[in-house]
This record gives sequence, C-alpha cells and structure tokens, in this order.
Amino acid sequence: MPELPEVETVKEVLKSQVLNCKIISVNIVYEKIIEYPSILEFKKQILNQTITDIKRRGKWLLFELNDYYLLSHLRMEGKYFIKDKNDKLSKHQHISFILDNDKQLIYQDVRKFGRIYLYSKEEVFNKKPLNELGLEPWDVDVLYLKDKFKNKKTAIKTILLNQSIITGIGNIYVNEILFLSRINPLLKANELNDKQIQDIVDNTKVILNKAIKLGGTTVKSYTSSEGVTGLFQNELLVHTKEICPKCNKKQTKTKVNGRGTYYCEKCQKLK
Repeated sequence: MPELPEVETVKEVLKSQVLNCKIISVNIVYEKIIEYPSILEFKKQILNQTITDIKRRGKWLLFELNDYYLLSHLRMEGKYFIKDKNDKLSKHQHISFILDNDKQLIYQDVRKFGRIYLYSKEEVFNKKPLNELGLEPWDVDVLYLKDKFKNKKTAIKTILLNQSIITGIGNIYVNEILFLSRINPLLKANELNDKQIQDIVDNTKVILNKAIKLGGTTVKSYTSSEGVTGLFQNELLVHTKEICPKCNKKQTKTKVNGRGTYYCEKCQKLK
C-alpha cells in the first residue's frame, strides 16, 4: 500500500500535470470506488470545477476544487495517469476526469480497493475520513506520544500503524523506524522510555524525509505515475532483508497484527 512518501510523490507529480485544469466531464466505470456522495450528485457537483491545488493528509490525496475537496485513497494498487482526451480506458481504469486541456486524468485500480469522497470545503475536515486521522509525523513530539502510549499494552509496531495516532506511516516505514531506533516491534507501547520515544520521533522524520526525497519506495503495487518510480527501496535497511546491516546476524521475519515484520533480535532486544 502506498504510504506517506509515495502519496507525497504522487501529489507532486499530479500537481505538475493537472493544476488549474477544469473538469468538464467525468466517466465512472466502477461506481463503488465513489464512497460519497451518490454517483448522480458526484457527477453534478464536480462538473466545471477547477483543480486549484493538490494536498496530502496522511495517505489521502486532497484535490482542492473551487467549491469542494475530492479525497482519494489509493489503497493497495490505485494509480493516476494522464492520457489524451480521446484515448480509450483500459481494463483496470475505472474513472476518467475529462479536462479542458484535451487530457484526461484517469484513476486505475487493479483490485478496486481505492475510495473517493467529494465533500464541500465547509464540511470536509469535520467528516470521515479526515476527522479520524492523527497528527502528521512532523507535528509529533515526545509529550504527545507519551500520552498516546501510556495505557497501550499493544505492540509498538501496531500502535505506530494506527492512523488515528500518527497518520501516513505504514508497514515498510515502521519496520525501518524501529530498526534505526533499536526498538523491538513486539515491545509494548507503554513500556517505552523517554529516550526510545524521542528516537521514534527523530527517526520517523529522518526516514520519511529521505524517502520523500527519493520518490518513495517502489514495490510491485506502486509507481507514482508512468515512468516515475521511487528509489528508497535501495536504502531499506531491514524490510525484506535477511541479514542485519549492523551486526550481520540473520534477521527475524514474523507477523505483527498480520503485517510482515523484519527485525534483528540482537540489535532490537525485547528486554
């Protein structure tokens, strides 16, 4: 699933391609991707709206229009492409926004898991999904996390994946953050000391900033656009790796809350 750095990269790519373009029509092939409002209202409201900006909140893309925000979550395999206005949609291309520059913005999704909302600007931040999200990683400090962790007897990895606490971080980056912080992913959140929490705060920013700079992590289910791939996969220290880069011992692969988890038992001791 695309995480914060990947969504940030998609945002920047799209801004260079569709900013200030007006939506003159929309073609919806697979209607279930539109979560809100009804298909009839969606088509009516989005007509003649101009894309004035594209923002990001956690893993959500926010297309700012004249009167609305279009929220898009890519889920497992959602992608956006730009094509000429008259090009036909391929098998997995489910939504086409026809623009006034003779192009179309196409949403493609092999698994059809992605979801789109269209809310007025007055209500968007007070409705699901945005009102359920926690702080952006750059807004998090030790006091905030101490408060969130104090009653949590759940594994720290599970807590860091909770989008209502810190939004935007997913499985790959949590593995990397905990490795740099020398914290075992199975350690209970309420057992972390102040230094460990500070390390999480600091290393989260280090990892995400570097990943954004490199265009995210390209895996089989993600590219930001045609011909645009992320290079952070070349920088991964622990995720999918068999040998620890610090001590050269074999790493442990397990599952935490159903997510593939890689760590070094020597460098990331549980106790």
